[in-house]
Amino acid sequence: MIPENLLLDYGATIEKIDVNEVILSEKKRADFYFQIKTGEVKMFNLNENGKEFVQGIFYNGESFGEPPLFADFKYPASASAVKATELYRLSKSKLFELLTNNPEINLKFTKALAKRLYYKATILKEISVHPPEHRILTLIDFLKGKYGSEELFQVELTRQQIADLTGLRVETVIRAIKQLEQDGEIKLIKHKVYR
Repeated sequence: MIPENLLLDYGATIEKIDVNEVILSEKKRADFYFQIKTGEVKMFNLNENGKEFVQGIFYNGESFGEPPLFADFKYPASASAVKATELYRLSKSKLFELLTNNPEINLKFTKALAKRLYYKATILKEISVHPPEHRILTLIDFLKGKYGSEELFQVELTRQQIADLTGLRVETVIRAIKQLEQDGEIKLIKHKVYR
């Protein structure tokens, strides 16, 4: 999102994060901007029974956890590394300085936040009123639009991750995927989902 050389020019540090290591915690104050150099990060909430609901998964070059920096509220979710990750960490004050001094980056940043808000609004509607097959297709179509092409798109998420992102049980996801294959909406090739 923000070019690496610019992050480093403004004093970003590179942090190495182990698998499952917590990067930021729900209800804690936001003091830093995080951008993934390499790896994968999930933002999630835990309910009172310890069930995890994944708010989003972020990949190389993407940032996460920014809204609290701008609106001065605490993190609404926690974030941890899905696999070994290197990320840039930049102080809030330096991020604001960077964005003020680089209006083209500020505009790009604002557009990325707007797309994320659109995703949240779309997914919220989908998981609250639609059947499992529709929820899963909406998620897959969003991912294809963001990371795929017009060709056959391979979904890189596990059944568990799809369940976590849609608020479904893994067993429900497995049944729904089989139904979607029968309906011709997706293809299963060597247990991988394609659309």
